[in-house]
Amino acid sequence: MIDDFAAPEFFPGKLKMMEKKRPQNFLLTGMSDLSGWKLEWRDEVFAKIRANPQHQFLFLTKRPDLLDFDTDLENAWFGVTVTRKAELWRIDALRKNVRAKHYHVTFEPLFDDPGIVDLSGINWIVVGTMTGAQSRKIHTEPEWAWSLTDQAHKLGIPVFMKEDLVP
Repeated sequence: MIDDFAAPEFFPGKLKMMEKKRPQNFLLTGMSDLSGWKLEWRDEVFAKIRANPQHQFLFLTKRPDLLDFDTDLENAWFGVTVTRKAELWRIDALRKNVRAKHYHVTFEPLFDDPGIVDLSGINWIVVGTMTGAQSRKIHTEPEWAWSLTDQAHKLGIPVFMKEDLVP
């Protein structure tokens, strides 16, 4: 049982899930932020990623400014969440502070129009709206999503559009 959700915890036993033979995608920061991981946790997870090249591993952060590392992992994707124009700095900070092979950006939910975005070096984007209890209160304009999609496609970047935005 977790007593304090403000303090990150590491569950090394869960790393066994990465040993499956059938290729899968794993989001390793679905309930955490990579910037909050201790160095020894990251090292242990990266070793497990290296030992399981059949899978793809996704990491997300909202604080790329707190990261600083290099990795040559072929099957790890490092990304940032951007929800508004004022957070576009996160993309630059990711490229600067995490020197990796693959980058992605999740634009979800969009609270305003991000405008023109520098997607150079980005390999994949995700665009979505607010989900859950707050979904009726937050509205993402479809034009914002389509603008991001157009910008990505012009650079040959694949886009995963959440189904609530697909016409």
